[in-house]
Amino acid sequence: MTRTVLVAGETLIDFIPQQTGPLAAVETFSRRAGGAPANVAVGLAHLDTLPEFWTRVGDGAFGDYLTGVLADAGLADTYVEVDEEAKTGLAFVSLGEEAEREFSFHRHESADTRLQPGRIDDAALADVEWVHVGGVTLADEPARTATLDLVDRAREAGSTVSFDPNARPELWAGADASFAETLDEVLGRVDVLKATPDDLGAAGIDHDAPERTAEALLDRGPHTVFLTLGGEGSVAAASADAPWAGAPTTVAHDGYTVEPVDTTGAGDAFTAGIIAALVDGAGLDEALGFGNAVAAVTTTAQGAMTALPTREEVATFRAEQS
Repeated sequence: MTRTVLVAGETLIDFIPQQTGPLAAVETFSRRAGGAPANVAVGLAHLDTLPEFWTRVGDGAFGDYLTGVLADAGLADTYVEVDEEAKTGLAFVSLGEEAEREFSFHRHESADTRLQPGRIDDAALADVEWVHVGGVTLADEPARTATLDLVDRAREAGSTVSFDPNARPELWAGADASFAETLDEVLGRVDVLKATPDDLGAAGIDHDAPERTAEALLDRGPHTVFLTLGGEGSVAAASADAPWAGAPTTVAHDGYTVEPVDTTGAGDAFTAGIIAALVDGAGLDEALGFGNAVAAVTTTAQGAMTALPTREEVATFRAEQS
């Protein structure tokens, strides 16, 4: 395994319902470790691309549980912070009949909102090939400043920086900047964007034609854009500035046929898949196919982290689908 990747952001408790339907009707939940960046970090570990992970949890039972989960996944605790003055964030999930999900967050002044700038020093960043961050920590200070500081210094150090907006509109109520303003700002500061139609819609960006949309987003800063389309697969566009073989190019993947149980974390699994593939030197087309496969396997079991596959499981799945 290699530690050329650094992931930064929230680790939360996901409460997964034991039945489908609206949140108001759910009576029982199962506790699961979650948070988009945490899912990406654990997904990378499962795919033998062991990253460093910078996160912050509360000092208490939920924080203890999460640090244990991260340790069990093989992640070092170098940048796993325990906040003695804040609680761990919570997210309650509801599942629709087609395994689609919605979230209700409980993270006012939670530990993940209290990341501090400068925690990852320049010497550490000099050894990092890829840095990945998400949009949730941009909704609150000081985590917003800490995340943007990391992004800027990582680019200065020569790292590839990827970003998942992970639009959660309720988290932006009362924020100093809107989600749309923040997305526009961050696009000019990152190399790789992974987004969904919901992310783009929340920012007021037209997404009716995915391939054309991906290409248009290249003009806003990143050299590579991935758009995931749920059961319809995904598309990717890369400009001439992208380092991948064959760039500039636009490619599409139709996805894989599965019976979904829970789509929670599927997008994070996709992100882990494309990062692992690209760090390994794959071309854009192969990375897209691998990311789709990782995501598809993840939807066949409940939970986000608990459903993340190994490389061997992904290879078996792809062979069965061919």
